[in-house]
Amino acid sequence: MPSIDAVLFDLDDTLLENDMDYFLSRYFPMISEYVQPMIERERFMKELLFATQNMIQNQDPNVTNHDIFWSVFCERTGLEQEEMEPFVDKFYRQEFPKLREVTSPKSIANKLVHFCFDNHLKVVIATNPLFPLKAIEHRLEWAGVATNDFDYALVTAYENMFSAKPNPTYYREILSKIEVNPSRAIMVGDDWNNDMVPANRVGLFTFWITHDSKAWSERSREVDGFGNLADFYNRLSNGWLLV
Repeated sequence: MPSIDAVLFDLDDTLLENDMDYFLSRYFPMISEYVQPMIERERFMKELLFATQNMIQNQDPNVTNHDIFWSVFCERTGLEQEEMEPFVDKFYRQEFPKLREVTSPKSIANKLVHFCFDNHLKVVIATNPLFPLKAIEHRLEWAGVATNDFDYALVTAYENMFSAKPNPTYYREILSKIEVNPSRAIMVGDDWNNDMVPANRVGLFTFWITHDSKAWSERSREVDGFGNLADFYNRLSNGWLLV
């Protein structure tokens, strides 16, 4: 089995305990309340979700998810990007951090990321790039693996990516940016359809963060490992994929 040069980590429910369904149930009311001076809440949510779906479908390498989002959102609402985007950016600086209380760090995350760097691996934060970088940086800080502390090869965000999960193009784009062959990288994530299936299709090794032994037994041939984040650390620190 060849050694690897890069580790791609999903963020939510991988490096950070964060039930996304619950997180979004808090996030959506918060941001829609915040933007009320600009746009009515129900209209905002409708257009936010529509523009987000356009980001997910985007595969144009010349247009970032950021540009897709704002082009679609402003065209449909009639709002000016020059006014709306700075207003929303302020939300992510000042209000978004309040969501920290619905998440919790995983004690092994910092040790694991340090181990990867100590072994000269390129480390990518491969979270779905549908949020601004600032929102992702907050969540990395909450996880105890802040961008100020680690020189990540890439943190995927809507500003720097033109594709998104579950499109296999997303993984190809990452590997192209960090100049690593798929056979020398591993994707670590909790979401079967977003993380495991497309990464496997592209040719990466895969480690599924799951506690569901029944699901694992049914899908064991489709991934290279499974367990919690500590299990992945233990396998890696015992030389798996490193020698």
